[in-house]
Amino acid sequence: MPAAISDFHATTIDGKDQDLSTYLGDVVLVVNTASECGLTPQYAGLQRLYDTYAARGLVVLGFPCDQFGHQEPGTEDEIATFCSQNYGVTFPMFAKVDVNGDDTHPLYVWLKSTAGGGDITWNFGKFLVGRDGSLVARYDPRIEPDELVDDIEAQLAVVSG
Repeated sequence: MPAAISDFHATTIDGKDQDLSTYLGDVVLVVNTASECGLTPQYAGLQRLYDTYAARGLVVLGFPCDQFGHQEPGTEDEIATFCSQNYGVTFPMFAKVDVNGDDTHPLYVWLKSTAGGGDITWNFGKFLVGRDGSLVARYDPRIEPDELVDDIEAQLAVVSG
């Protein structure tokens, strides 16, 4: 079983392979996203977190997912355009993934199992990963991004080894 986020690769929203070890030493917030969901306005809060804390080492990783009510039907290009035009998203976005079921992306297999198991329940489920690449916390989709500030600041205060 992989031990850290750095053990994974993912495809970026523009089709490139991204080694997630790039983010080792950063505090990482992993979020499954959707463009046509009642929770979609959380993009604004995620971008605010990124704007506020990126210089201190926070990175938000958005993973579009179409498994909940077909609320992410677009192509990667359409998703990227939507996020940029509507929410000014500049944090890294990835190609659509499955977060549950037989085709679950390996990153999400690890995140869920490390967090004690259980399927992702809806769009905008969140996982906070520490600077060492290990999982720190899992958050319900309805937890707003600004509710994570204390946990993010605590992780940012940890000096990477």
